[in-house]
Amino acid sequence: MKEEMSRIVRTMTTLIYVFIMVYGFYVIAHGHLTPGGGFQGGSVVASAFALLVVTYGNQKTQDFLQKDLLSLLESTGLVIFICFAFFGLGATFFYNFLSNSGSLFGSSATIGVNPGNLNTGGTVTAMNIAVGIEVLAALGVIVLTMSQASETIEKKEK
Repeated sequence: MKEEMSRIVRTMTTLIYVFIMVYGFYVIAHGHLTPGGGFQGGSVVASAFALLVVTYGNQKTQDFLQKDLLSLLESTGLVIFICFAFFGLGATFFYNFLSNSGSLFGSSATIGVNPGNLNTGGTVTAMNIAVGIEVLAALGVIVLTMSQASETIEKKEK
Protein backbone atom coordinates (compact mmCIF):
# COMPACT_ATOMS: atom_id res chain seq x y z
CA MET A 1 0.00 0.00 0.00
CA LYS A 2 1.54 3.28 -1.08
CA GLU A 3 -0.06 5.67 1.35
CA GLU A 4 -2.06 5.35 4.53
CA MET A 5 -5.82 5.67 4.37
CA SER A 6 -7.43 8.83 5.66
CA ARG A 7 -8.32 9.33 9.30
CA ILE A 8 -12.03 9.02 8.47
CA VAL A 9 -11.55 5.61 6.87
CA ARG A 10 -9.38 4.40 9.76
CA THR A 11 -11.90 5.62 12.35
CA MET A 12 -14.86 4.04 10.57
CA THR A 13 -12.94 0.79 10.13
CA THR A 14 -12.16 0.70 13.83
CA LEU A 15 -15.86 1.15 14.63
CA ILE A 16 -17.23 -1.18 11.98
CA TYR A 17 -14.64 -3.89 12.70
CA VAL A 18 -16.18 -4.57 16.11
CA PHE A 19 -19.69 -4.89 14.67
CA ILE A 20 -18.51 -7.20 11.87
CA MET A 21 -16.78 -9.46 14.40
CA VAL A 22 -19.82 -9.57 16.70
CA TYR A 23 -22.12 -10.33 13.76
CA GLY A 24 -19.79 -13.08 12.52
CA PHE A 25 -19.72 -14.76 15.93
CA TYR A 26 -23.51 -14.34 16.15
CA VAL A 27 -23.92 -16.19 12.84
CA ILE A 28 -21.60 -18.95 14.08
CA ALA A 29 -23.39 -19.39 17.40
CA HIS A 30 -26.91 -19.30 15.94
CA GLY A 31 -26.19 -21.61 12.99
CA HIS A 32 -28.49 -24.37 14.22
CA LEU A 33 -31.39 -21.93 14.68
CA THR A 34 -31.14 -19.58 11.70
CA PRO A 35 -29.59 -19.62 8.24
CA GLY A 36 -25.85 -19.53 8.66
CA GLY A 37 -23.42 -21.49 10.72
CA GLY A 38 -19.72 -21.99 11.12
CA PHE A 39 -18.67 -21.46 7.53
CA GLN A 40 -20.78 -18.38 6.92
CA GLY A 41 -19.87 -16.76 10.24
CA GLY A 42 -16.19 -17.57 9.76
CA SER A 43 -16.32 -15.92 6.34
CA VAL A 44 -17.86 -12.78 7.85
CA VAL A 45 -15.08 -12.60 10.45
CA ALA A 46 -12.44 -13.13 7.74
CA SER A 47 -13.94 -10.25 5.76
CA ALA A 48 -13.20 -8.07 8.79
CA PHE A 49 -9.56 -9.17 8.49
CA ALA A 50 -9.59 -8.13 4.81
CA LEU A 51 -11.00 -4.74 5.83
CA LEU A 52 -8.05 -4.28 8.18
CA VAL A 53 -5.60 -5.08 5.37
CA VAL A 54 -7.23 -2.56 3.04
CA THR A 55 -7.37 0.16 5.69
CA TYR A 56 -4.14 -0.23 7.62
CA GLY A 57 -1.93 -2.02 5.12
CA ASN A 58 -0.19 -5.34 5.20
CA GLN A 59 2.50 -4.68 7.79
CA LYS A 60 0.27 -3.22 10.53
CA THR A 61 -2.29 -5.97 9.99
CA GLN A 62 0.38 -8.68 10.16
CA ASP A 63 1.56 -7.15 13.43
CA PHE A 64 -2.02 -7.35 14.77
CA LEU A 65 -2.92 -10.78 13.32
CA GLN A 66 -0.10 -13.32 13.35
CA LYS A 67 -0.32 -16.09 10.76
CA ASP A 68 1.13 -18.58 13.24
CA LEU A 69 -1.69 -17.95 15.71
CA LEU A 70 -4.29 -18.23 12.95
CA SER A 71 -2.73 -21.51 11.78
CA LEU A 72 -2.89 -22.84 15.33
CA LEU A 73 -6.56 -21.80 15.58
CA GLU A 74 -7.27 -23.50 12.25
CA SER A 75 -5.77 -26.77 13.44
CA THR A 76 -7.55 -26.51 16.78
CA GLY A 77 -10.92 -26.01 15.08
CA LEU A 78 -10.37 -29.06 12.88
CA VAL A 79 -9.32 -31.24 15.83
CA ILE A 80 -12.35 -30.16 17.89
CA PHE A 81 -14.67 -30.92 14.96
CA ILE A 82 -13.21 -34.38 14.40
CA CYS A 83 -13.26 -35.11 18.14
CA PHE A 84 -16.99 -34.39 18.32
CA ALA A 85 -17.50 -36.65 15.30
CA PHE A 86 -15.67 -39.51 17.02
CA PHE A 87 -17.22 -38.93 20.48
CA GLY A 88 -20.57 -40.12 19.14
CA LEU A 89 -19.06 -43.25 17.64
CA GLY A 90 -20.76 -45.44 20.26
CA ALA A 91 -23.94 -45.10 18.18
CA THR A 92 -22.73 -43.76 14.84
CA PHE A 93 -20.18 -41.33 13.42
CA PHE A 94 -21.33 -37.70 14.06
CA TYR A 95 -24.01 -38.91 16.48
CA ASN A 96 -25.57 -36.02 18.41
CA PHE A 97 -24.77 -37.44 21.84
CA LEU A 98 -25.34 -34.11 23.64
CA SER A 99 -28.94 -33.71 22.44
CA ASN A 100 -31.42 -33.75 25.35
CA SER A 101 -28.64 -34.68 27.79
CA GLY A 102 -29.22 -31.71 30.07
CA SER A 103 -25.62 -30.57 29.67
CA LEU A 104 -24.37 -27.20 28.44
CA PHE A 105 -25.49 -27.77 24.83
CA GLY A 106 -28.10 -30.42 25.56
CA SER A 107 -31.26 -28.76 26.87
CA SER A 108 -34.54 -30.14 25.58
CA ALA A 109 -35.92 -28.33 22.57
CA THR A 110 -39.49 -27.07 22.72
CA ILE A 111 -42.10 -28.45 20.37
CA GLY A 112 -42.77 -26.06 17.51
CA VAL A 113 -40.87 -22.87 16.89
CA ASN A 114 -37.61 -22.66 18.82
CA PRO A 115 -37.60 -19.47 20.90
CA GLY A 116 -33.89 -19.01 20.22
CA ASN A 117 -32.34 -21.14 22.95
CA LEU A 118 -28.72 -21.63 21.98
CA ASN A 119 -28.21 -24.71 24.10
CA THR A 120 -30.71 -26.97 22.30
CA GLY A 121 -28.53 -28.04 19.38
CA GLY A 122 -26.37 -30.61 21.08
CA THR A 123 -23.18 -31.29 19.19
CA VAL A 124 -24.41 -29.23 16.24
CA THR A 125 -23.73 -26.03 18.18
CA ALA A 126 -20.28 -27.18 19.26
CA MET A 127 -19.45 -28.28 15.72
CA ASN A 128 -20.61 -24.93 14.32
CA ILE A 129 -18.25 -23.19 16.72
CA ALA A 130 -15.39 -25.50 15.70
CA VAL A 131 -16.07 -24.94 11.98
CA GLY A 132 -16.32 -21.19 12.57
CA ILE A 133 -12.93 -21.14 14.27
CA GLU A 134 -11.40 -23.18 11.47
CA VAL A 135 -12.88 -21.10 8.66
CA LEU A 136 -12.09 -17.68 10.16
CA ALA A 137 -8.50 -18.78 10.77
CA ALA A 138 -8.04 -20.40 7.35
CA LEU A 139 -9.51 -17.48 5.44
CA GLY A 140 -7.55 -15.08 7.66
CA VAL A 141 -4.31 -16.85 6.68
CA ILE A 142 -5.35 -16.68 3.02
CA VAL A 143 -6.08 -12.95 3.25
CA LEU A 144 -2.75 -12.25 4.96
CA THR A 145 -0.81 -14.42 2.50
CA MET A 146 -2.43 -12.78 -0.51
CA SER A 147 -1.77 -9.28 0.85
CA GLN A 148 1.86 -10.18 1.52
CA ALA A 149 2.23 -11.63 -1.98
CA SER A 150 0.68 -8.58 -3.62
CA GLU A 151 3.07 -6.35 -1.68
CA THR A 152 6.02 -8.46 -2.88
CA ILE A 153 4.85 -8.26 -6.50
CA GLU A 154 4.37 -4.50 -6.16
CA LYS A 155 7.97 -4.13 -4.91
CA LYS A 156 9.33 -6.23 -7.79
CA GLU A 157 7.55 -4.05 -10.35
CA LYS A 158 9.29 -0.92 -9.08
